[in-house]
Amino acid sequence: MELGNINRVYFVGIGGIGMSSLARYFAEQGKLVYGYDKTSSIVTDGLMPLVKSIVFTDSENYINKDVLADLETLVVYTPAIPENSEILNYFINNDYKIVKRAEVLGIISENTFSIAVAGTHGKTTVTSLLGHIMTENNTGASTFVGGIMAGYNSNFILGSKDISVIEADEFDRSFMHLNPNISCITSVDADHLDIYGDAESLINTFSDFASLTHENGVCIAKENLGIENAITYSINGEGDYKAINLRVENYKFIFDIEFENDKNIIVVKNVISNLPGRYNVENTLAAFAMAHNFGLQPDYIVKAIMSFKGIYRRFNTFNYKNKIIVDDYAHHPTEITAVLNACKELYTDKKLMIVFQPHLFSRTRDFEKEFASVLSEFDIVRLLDIYPAREESIDGITSLNLAAKIINTDVGVIDKHEIEKEITEAGSLKNEDIVVLMLGAGDISVEIEKLRDNA
Repeated sequence: MELGNINRVYFVGIGGIGMSSLARYFAEQGKLVYGYDKTSSIVTDGLMPLVKSIVFTDSENYINKDVLADLETLVVYTPAIPENSEILNYFINNDYKIVKRAEVLGIISENTFSIAVAGTHGKTTVTSLLGHIMTENNTGASTFVGGIMAGYNSNFILGSKDISVIEADEFDRSFMHLNPNISCITSVDADHLDIYGDAESLINTFSDFASLTHENGVCIAKENLGIENAITYSINGEGDYKAINLRVENYKFIFDIEFENDKNIIVVKNVISNLPGRYNVENTLAAFAMAHNFGLQPDYIVKAIMSFKGIYRRFNTFNYKNKIIVDDYAHHPTEITAVLNACKELYTDKKLMIVFQPHLFSRTRDFEKEFASVLSEFDIVRLLDIYPAREESIDGITSLNLAAKIINTDVGVIDKHEIEKEITEAGSLKNEDIVVLMLGAGDISVEIEKLRDNA
């Protein structure tokens, strides 16, 4: 398929974070973009000035059939759209050219010098940081991200048609459509077991993704993931790119980067990250390694790293009634652990409270033991009901049952309208300093914005 020959694109599920970056890509190239999503959101609001129209009713009566009737329209959909979607089925029944979002990214990957970042955790941060590095160094890379980048207020950076930086999504094995010149794998922790069945199948698929890398390209992976023939990175390990002399000063993580270049050991000193946590030091190493293998000079890479402003809902902080609020998308036990450890290093003298919204019944079931373990490390735990997303409920899988397994004397399940009260009262009896972590991938973000607006 020649994307250059496409004049109109209709996105079924345009409000998805990955779909909307593609919508921006086509709109910025002058294509006529239309779309449907079940609800309006910050994402669809941001698209409105760029696209022709977005509708929020799943009915073929809301399709502008006169405009789209000549079949030159490309229809892009996401697997999150239900099979009985009236709009999607209208296009299917009327012989439109219909592709998944992943297939479009595959076409872009195939027709550009492509850099693809995969991993069960960290891929959004690494992709965003790499996109920023490439942009700051005038490479002309177009960047597709599954998150909103601060400083760009977008999940897409428009560059030339020659280079792409793509967040490679393992859900539904979408990343197997890609054809990268440089690939990266940040982590292979078990997740999406509703798709893969077991952890071994997930890990094998990541190895398959690595094998898609061009024969003359490079694959970069975190150390000890078992990815063959990869350039590796690590903190104080044996990786080809290492972070050494790591320390925390004035709430900033500072470190040196050591690597070998033409059999010489190079050390880039005093790299300052605006992203807290050891896991973000690893993410920074991954972005540095990819940029360096692309051909950028270390000093220019580091300069861009230190100007990166982060990503929406990735360890964003604000003050609310004399408490520090940490807002993060973390929804897997490994991610929660990473954010928790970062807070322990940054806020050594404060108690830690978590308000957590579990995401998916299947994930809560599959990792119940791991969730209970990490949540038990907090001083105060408040759980919201499980956010179902695409799933139906599962008998016996509830936040109440999860709470019962948490070894903590101050744990409870609350409604959303109780969040403000719980946060306000936390630590008041003992006059304790509290840092509140508000974590989850569901609509807890709406509640966080309410607090931010009233801060």
